[in-house]
Amino acid sequence: MDSGNTAWLLASSALVCLMIPGIAFFYGGMVGSRRILNMMLMCFGGASLVAVLWVLYGYSASFGNSLTGAGLLGDPLEFLGLSDLLVEDEASALPLALFAAFQLMFACVTTALVAGAAAGRMKFGAWMLFAGLWATLVYFPVAHWVFAFSSEDGSVTGGWIANQLGAIDFAGGTAVHLNAGVAALALALVLGRSKGWPHSHGKPHSRPLVLLGAGLLWVGWYGFNAGSALSAGHTAAVVFLNTAVAAAAGLLGWMLMDRLRLGTSSSLGAASGLISALVAITPACGAVSPLGALAIGLLAGLVCSLAIEWKYRLGYDDSLDVVGVHAVGGLLGTLLIGLFATEAAPNGVSGLFYGGGFELLGIQALAAGAVLVYSFVVTWVIAKVLALTIGLRIPEESELQGIDLAAHAESAYLNDEDPVELGARP
Repeated sequence: MDSGNTAWLLASSALVCLMIPGIAFFYGGMVGSRRILNMMLMCFGGASLVAVLWVLYGYSASFGNSLTGAGLLGDPLEFLGLSDLLVEDEASALPLALFAAFQLMFACVTTALVAGAAAGRMKFGAWMLFAGLWATLVYFPVAHWVFAFSSEDGSVTGGWIANQLGAIDFAGGTAVHLNAGVAALALALVLGRSKGWPHSHGKPHSRPLVLLGAGLLWVGWYGFNAGSALSAGHTAAVVFLNTAVAAAAGLLGWMLMDRLRLGTSSSLGAASGLISALVAITPACGAVSPLGALAIGLLAGLVCSLAIEWKYRLGYDDSLDVVGVHAVGGLLGTLLIGLFATEAAPNGVSGLFYGGGFELLGIQALAAGAVLVYSFVVTWVIAKVLALTIGLRIPEESELQGIDLAAHAESAYLNDEDPVELGARP
């Protein structure tokens, strides 16, 4: 085993873990002051539950040998409990336990992203049950499709998108962002709109927290993307560079669109442009040149800034724009690989603009379409079953009062009028 590669993946795993509090701060700042604790706990709680499921069967379902060789689901019993990963595999270039930990963070981040569509109106217990079911029935199978590669000797069969189809998704444009964004749409539709939406919809209570969360996500994303190279070498360096320049272009693109449409540039728009570009470059970071990364980042900032308005026209309450940023950004980045991919980049495949024709674009579209349909349908069924059994919505009075007190008996902020002393439980 290469100690340098191992050290890089250890650091990358920690960086991806940093994205969980990053999402919590980003989402937490975007909701009202009486919703922030619930929003942040949805992120931490859902991620923690997924970590437990990952040990029990999630890693096996994602990276185990494909059942019947169909490439749809890994054997959930192959690495049951992950005890087998305690034994060092001399044939592996990296400790398998470390690879499992790295991919665990992806599962946690993806689940936390979905929470943004349900801010302020979903029972916390219902969310936790939904998160576990969603990870089991949606994320783990899709991760197998996209991230599980077959072994060179044919002894292990991986997912159909990565192997049979041959689509490019370097770090999770389909499995993470498109998957989470489409799931957020399905959950929002079943959950229904917030009371008084959109006229009385709460504004972000702390834009500095939004920027803090976006900053943590920006730093963590280098582990997310460059860590997916699984080695500290040329590929990781190219991916790191592409991620950095795309993020900057996306921030500027969204701010420019805000300036043209609204006459001003906002901190919330800058943070959203940054995240949308990071989403879009995630699948493409190993396939494009730095110029291609700039183009993808800029397009993501421009397109996603318009896409967030769809919820008002179509009437769905996606509280924190998970659909407009992650679903649209993930789809955009996945498809643009078919245009901007260059054989000179680490993935070694050319898209339409580099003489590769339309074939790669078609492959990318098929991969994105499969994830989109599967995630939406299964998520809708999960949410609908829970709505008809245990119920998803908190009582109307609790929603109007603020979910923090109703669900957690806590307030994020105390003032002189509150009868509770600092540090005491209300």
